[in-house]
This record gives sequence, C-alpha cells and structure tokens, in this order.
Amino acid sequence: MNRATKLIVTTLGILGGIGGIDHGFFETLHGSVPTGGLFVQSIGPASRMWVYGTEDAFTLVPNFLVTGLLAITLSLALIVWSIRFVDRKNGPIVLTALFVLLFLSGGGVAQVLFFAIVCAATTRIHAPLSWWRRVLPAGLRQAIGGGWPVALTAGVLLFLAALEIAIAGWVPGLSDPWQKELICWASLAAALIAFLIAFVSGFAADIQASQPAAPEPPAIQRSPAA
Repeated sequence: MNRATKLIVTTLGILGGIGGIDHGFFETLHGSVPTGGLFVQSIGPASRMWVYGTEDAFTLVPNFLVTGLLAITLSLALIVWSIRFVDRKNGPIVLTALFVLLFLSGGGVAQVLFFAIVCAATTRIHAPLSWWRRVLPAGLRQAIGGGWPVALTAGVLLFLAALEIAIAGWVPGLSDPWQKELICWASLAAALIAFLIAFVSGFAADIQASQPAAPEPPAIQRSPAA
C-alpha cells in the first residue's frame, strides 16, 4: 500500500467533511423553509458575519433544514470513510459517491476544485505508480520524496484560513471586504497548489519506499591464524 498517498487522501477527505459540516450547520439555521432554488446561500442574513460571508452551495433538496441535515450526515460519513475505509476495495467508488452526494446536498461549491483530484488519487493507493516512476527520475524522487508532509501541512493551514475568512471575514489588519474576498480565494488556490505538490511528493515517497533495500556487501572472511 502507498502509505503517503493514503494519508494525503485521508486528510483531504477529512477537510472535505469539515467544509460540508460548516455549510450544513448554517443551512439548518434557516429552519424548515424552502430554499427557493438550486443555488443557495448557506449562511442567511440573520447569521451572516460579513458582506461576502454567504457560503454558496448547490442543492437538489428544496428545504434548508433537510439540506443541512443531509450535508452534515454525508460529511460525517465522508470523514469516517476517509479514515477507516478509503484503502478498501471499493474505497475510491464510495469516496467519489460521497463527495458527489455532498455537493448535491448543500455541501458547498468550492469543494469541486478538490474532490476530483482526491478521488483520482484514491485509485493510486494500491497502484504500482508505474507512470510516475517513468516521469520522476530516481534522483528527483529522492530529492522531493520527503517534502509531502510540509506541503500537506501548508495546504491544510491555507484551506482552514480560507474557510475562516469565508465564514467570519476576519483578516488581521484588513477592513476592506473586497480585499478579504481576494485573500480568501487566493488562500484556497494556494491550498490547491500545495495539495498537488503533496501528492507528487507523496508518490515519489511511496515509490522510494517500495524499492528493495540494497543488499549489504558480504562480510570479509578471514582465514584462521596459522
């Protein structure tokens, strides 16, 4: 099993679940009222903390309360599956289904940027990574293989920062809403780049880990003293 790839997929699955819970929570605060359309604002006027803090989402369910409860339930299922079962035989199929259902049930539109990459990477957890072996020379694999924890950590922090800005609009030293919005999307884009780097580095690490250890040189046999 490609352990670095699995850990990265698990982390992004958990983040996807956190984002879905965030949307679902604010959707339930609307109460049992019609959504009024397919595209909704998860955070209603009564709960909004700043002008752009709407948390847009898509839902096929025409009721805010039901949409929110579904989003929370699917998000929890996504987190559990990402932690416990993503490396199973049907792991990629179920993970993809959960992401799609979450999107269709008010889990947020921004996550579309992430889930296609995550679901594709899930299929590589048990793969031999033959294509990546050809693309990444041995020297490059050795150079970048240890960098995936740093890239993953940076991506997580950037994602959480973007989520905080999207909800609360708090950016130290800034009061202009438009500038905050730009920083939010820039953080999300930077997180996506960091995750892509983490996956490539993780593939390199998994290839390195799968290489057989070099045999030790044979011990020098000394003839007994005469």
